[in-house]
Amino acid sequence: MPEGQRAPASPRTAHRARDRGSSGLAVCPPPQRPAPGFPESPAPRRGAVCASVPQKLAEALSSQYGLNVFVAGLLLLLAWAVHASGVGKSDLLCFLTALMLLQLLWMLWYVGHSSAHRRLIRLKDTHAGARWLRGSITLFAVITIILGCLKIGYFIGFSECLSATEGVFPVTHAVHTLLQVYFLWGHAKDVIQSFKTLERFGVIHSVFTNLLLWANSVLNESKHQLNEHKERLITLGFGNISIDLDDHTPPCNCTPLAFCSVISQGIYYLYPFNIEYQILASTMLYVLWKNIGRKIDSHQPQKMHFKFHGVMVGSVLGLTVLAATIGVVVVYLIQIGRSKTKSESALIMFYVYAITLLVLMGAAGLVGIQIYRIDEKSLDESKNPARKVDVDLLVGTAFGSWLISWGSILAVLCAESCPPYTWYNLAYSILVIVEKYIQNLFIIESTHREPEKLSEDIRTLRVVTVCNGNAAYHVSSCLESGAVAGAVAPQGSEMPHAVVRNMSLREGCGKEQEERRREGAPGSACRPRFLQGNAKRRVLKNIAAFLFLCNISLWIPPAFGCRPEYDNGLEEIVFGFEPWIIVVNLAMPFSIFYRMHAAASLFEVYCKI
Repeated sequence: MPEGQRAPASPRTAHRARDRGSSGLAVCPPPQRPAPGFPESPAPRRGAVCASVPQKLAEALSSQYGLNVFVAGLLLLLAWAVHASGVGKSDLLCFLTALMLLQLLWMLWYVGHSSAHRRLIRLKDTHAGARWLRGSITLFAVITIILGCLKIGYFIGFSECLSATEGVFPVTHAVHTLLQVYFLWGHAKDVIQSFKTLERFGVIHSVFTNLLLWANSVLNESKHQLNEHKERLITLGFGNISIDLDDHTPPCNCTPLAFCSVISQGIYYLYPFNIEYQILASTMLYVLWKNIGRKIDSHQPQKMHFKFHGVMVGSVLGLTVLAATIGVVVVYLIQIGRSKTKSESALIMFYVYAITLLVLMGAAGLVGIQIYRIDEKSLDESKNPARKVDVDLLVGTAFGSWLISWGSILAVLCAESCPPYTWYNLAYSILVIVEKYIQNLFIIESTHREPEKLSEDIRTLRVVTVCNGNAAYHVSSCLESGAVAGAVAPQGSEMPHAVVRNMSLREGCGKEQEERRREGAPGSACRPRFLQGNAKRRVLKNIAAFLFLCNISLWIPPAFGCRPEYDNGLEEIVFGFEPWIIVVNLAMPFSIFYRMHAAASLFEVYCKI
């Protein structure tokens, strides 16, 4: 159409143009045609200059803002932890409360803005904010709210000597948790296309607010564990280690005393769930931030369904491991610290149990990887921020346990005296490194596999063989449906010797497997019979279910105080008490989160297989 007779823009197009203009982006002028006789220069991609530069600039600005907020919060946490002069707990809680209130204002604005424009078609990222992930974060949020109620009761009991900020903080945190869960349920899949600076800064502010709340919970829980650890070392005979307690008990009596004692113990048993909630919320918000301005592919993945059929073996073994884990943790917590003999027996019991479990998990992961090696299937390499974040977290958080394990290995090899549990500790540390390496490979390859497509047409109607004279053409392969075969012969063409047959999958693949066998290609006939079709998927599902329950089992001991890295005392002698405690306190939260994140990834693998 000539330029002067261009069709008028539709109202929706004009409305979108106004939105783009209002967000601070320059509207790109239409490309000009070159004059006759001049060569046409290659046209730049649409939006490459006018859209990507402001988008990258806003992304860089918002990320730097978030990092500065996070660094300031970490310094406040460090100052409170080391009892810096002029910095108290009330200052830290005021800073965190201000961050939560600011995030609450932004979430309320975003929810209101979305409700006002709910008639507009909004793009969604189907990979982000899975239903099972939102369900798990809701469960952790409920326990976090219960934790907040206990903190309010603790403030009421010690109200005579606590500042008002320690009462305002849990109330604000409870409200923040409720609204954030509602926000994630409704908007975790959003792909924001407005490129507004406020939205980028709001999301990244939410990410680092949750990370600071996570760091605060980790610090409080670590202080409690450290106090118990110092008391246990005396029973193991390490009298040369200082046992000065770093206690932050308020300098006044609590009324009633029994009520405050129950609350104080209950708070620290609920901290692991709060820690998981904060880190899950920050990862979901980070995916939302990465999706701002992203172009969504037209291809949408198939929905994953959870089915329990055919995983009896993996589930029974996994539940057996879970029950054994609970028993080991109870016995460990009862025995450790009672006497030197009982403490050493508890450590040996834990190491034997953990070594057996890690060997089983490593073997299951190797079987799953070998099945994938036999199955020649293409990988899904499409751009997926949610999957990339999951993989990065999986590998990054494994670094925490690897750091502790290598420290234990060096301590065992360099120690002058060897207690009875020393060599169990060595085997346990090596297996922790190997098992996580194998499990990461299994999960990463599973998440990058394309989902199975099992259509009845693909199972029944397969091969079309066209014969013309002495020549035979294999028109349709084993992976094509009968609809493709019907489109092979064009209308009006004559095929005097054509023979069209519909066969079953096994009969249709017969000739192709013969040819592959002659050529030496690894076809499906070379695979073991039990690794074909539904049998292969059943084996992989059992492996995923078993590893899922095993990772939950291994999350329980360190989360609830069963930490041999603290209690054996060997590493403290080699590295020194304070350096080793710093290493464990920094690495242990990542190790604990790894198990929960691996369990979540394995659940997704199970649903995808």
